[in-house]
Amino acid sequence: MTETTYIPAMGRHWMLFLYDPVTRLAGLPRVHDQLLDRAAVRPGHQVLEIGCGPGDLLLRLARRTPDAPATGIDPDPAALRRARRKAGRAGLTVRFEHAYAAGLPLPDGSVDRVLSSYMFHHLDAAGKVAALREVARVLRPGGELHLVDADGTGRTSPLLAGNVPARVLAAMRDAGLSDPAETGRGRRAGPLGSYVFYQACRAGA
Repeated sequence: MTETTYIPAMGRHWMLFLYDPVTRLAGLPRVHDQLLDRAAVRPGHQVLEIGCGPGDLLLRLARRTPDAPATGIDPDPAALRRARRKAGRAGLTVRFEHAYAAGLPLPDGSVDRVLSSYMFHHLDAAGKVAALREVARVLRPGGELHLVDADGTGRTSPLLAGNVPARVLAAMRDAGLSDPAETGRGRRAGPLGSYVFYQACRAGA
């Protein structure tokens, strides 16, 4: 994925209206809850989600921890518009910005938690390292990345085949993140099937 190409949330722009019912049926809200449990966001934490799509993960976070300022970035303007509408209807304060993972619009050392849900497999090998270097840049010392994504083990899809745990963890190390680790696994309905939770941090706490 580059700054001129990206895959929208449902694979096709015209299918975005199906995102909420499809992801509910596939069990994504449960996966989001598990990711937020692992991230353990506290009041006052600055939170960034990379590839926020229509905003469901950060809106869930805002209901849990309203005193944790949150920003979501995504390259898809239509998904961002949908996220802003959903936040407005729910009366939740979340900032959504148009940006790419390789160019995060945040200062160095300004974020306590970076979250990512089912975005990472859209990046090629170089894009994964570029995005993770940006994560390492914006995290405060002791800040954490919490990521969940499809497990590409045994998959033939070009999007998934390279997204195996060993490669994801190696990309985290190559980007300068510390203590990369798997923190859990699961399976949900739908073509993405098995998924893995990952964690890494910026050294210096």
